[in-house]
Amino acid sequence: MPPRTEKTTALRVAVLADSDTRWKWGALTARRLTAGASGTSAQRVEISGLLLRGRATPTPRQLAEVGDVGIEADRVREVTAVEFLHTVRDEGYDVIVLALVGGAVQAMLHGLAALRLPARPVVVTGYVGVVYEKLADGLLLRHGADIVLANSRHDAERFRAVYEGVGADASAVTEAALPFLGGEPHRPQEGRDTVVFAAQPSVPASRDDRMYLLRRLVEHARLHPDREVLLKLRSKPGEHTTHIEELPYQRLAEKLPGGLPPNFRLVYGHMGEVLDRTDLLVTVSSTAALESLHRRIPTAVLTDLGVREALGNHHFIGSGLLTSWDHLDGGFRPEPDPQWLAGQGVAADGTYATAYDHARARVDALLAAARLPDLAVGDLPQWLALHVRVGQIFGFGRRKPPRGLVPGQIDMRTVGIQNEEQKVIAEVRAFVRAHPTPDPTLVLFFSDGGVHRNREIEQELRAAAEEPVFWQFVGLGSSQYGVLERFDTMPGRRVDNVGFFAVDDIERISDQELYDRVLSEFPSWVRAARQAGILR
Repeated sequence: MPPRTEKTTALRVAVLADSDTRWKWGALTARRLTAGASGTSAQRVEISGLLLRGRATPTPRQLAEVGDVGIEADRVREVTAVEFLHTVRDEGYDVIVLALVGGAVQAMLHGLAALRLPARPVVVTGYVGVVYEKLADGLLLRHGADIVLANSRHDAERFRAVYEGVGADASAVTEAALPFLGGEPHRPQEGRDTVVFAAQPSVPASRDDRMYLLRRLVEHARLHPDREVLLKLRSKPGEHTTHIEELPYQRLAEKLPGGLPPNFRLVYGHMGEVLDRTDLLVTVSSTAALESLHRRIPTAVLTDLGVREALGNHHFIGSGLLTSWDHLDGGFRPEPDPQWLAGQGVAADGTYATAYDHARARVDALLAAARLPDLAVGDLPQWLALHVRVGQIFGFGRRKPPRGLVPGQIDMRTVGIQNEEQKVIAEVRAFVRAHPTPDPTLVLFFSDGGVHRNREIEQELRAAAEEPVFWQFVGLGSSQYGVLERFDTMPGRRVDNVGFFAVDDIERISDQELYDRVLSEFPSWVRAARQAGILR
């Protein structure tokens, strides 16, 4: 992997994946997030692939079956978790896509925080397909990423409801779509009649249920000898995918009485290529159903084994797609409900080209957001000389010409000016979440007045009430402090996480009095926060 140099101007992206399907999702997500409106990026982009070593690390065959994801082979390698963190430290990535199971996402977030990088990369994560189990568990393990992608409006609403329901910040949830949707819309062809069953490694789980589905599929082939019937498999025996396949259909087919009819075949390969010749897609709850619906291919979700959370087909309640093998044998073809379909992110209406616009804008905004370097008290004189440049921006929007920046200096125009307290509060909150510590955090916030974004500030500080941070505001100069003066009396918080006092003339009070007032409310908050379980 080429080292980063001073001359490297490309946007550098790393994808960390732990299985074949997550590699497909992560790599294509990285491509879509870094592409412009025309499908290409004006800036050169370097995407590196990192495969997390484990039981489901994809084999070369599985990687080839995923198809072209736009990442050169010499930019894909296998790593341990520690090697990944060392690579992040050394390479200086701008964006990281974590295509991992929830627990691994959380571990990587903690690992990234422990690196204490001068500027953490933008961290993106999400889900490979239909989210039908462990919703709260998976989402809370992903909390702390800068962007949590939702594959549909339906998912975005559910994700936000979970975060907000536990008092967590839901702003990272960003609606997009599955990154691997594509292909031409379905067009029937004379002389072609192909039914594809999209198998799943762990659904259903029991031998009897899997044998039942296989038997019904084979019987369907025998009932319709002129119809091509394909069993689309995810992996070969011995290979692992996102889910463990204990009972491969290949092995079960070998034991089927009477053998297999000539119009029935087991197939592998890229799902998109299989869908190119599909006239009916049948599944229990595979994400392939969403790929099929995107291309307007007739799609059926089986109810033979019931409609249950364990099967995942409860996700399709109200879709119009639920049916049985008996109906399919008789020629029934389900029609999707338009209202249900509109919320599923399959963009069957042709809007897929813009599905990633909002997510792309979020990434661009996060990359563009500048923040001043952290300050150690002993470095204050040098820090002030380097970064505090009063008068660069002044008076009625007129700007002085920017002077040349010395090495390490931040262009103050990118940091922001005027009263944007809510943005600073949000930045501090994000930093504390990204760098967890067992000790409480005390924030000293000095304001010279002019506070007017009361609603936004209140929202941020109310949301921060459940976080291990105490906000001590100090007013300087007898000015308007807005909501800050009233926060002590605002209800709806388990603990009072904000203190405020004003100093008309800071030169007239002693250091001792100033320090006493700065710390006057912090100890009582620590006690209350520990009692409420906010601090451990």
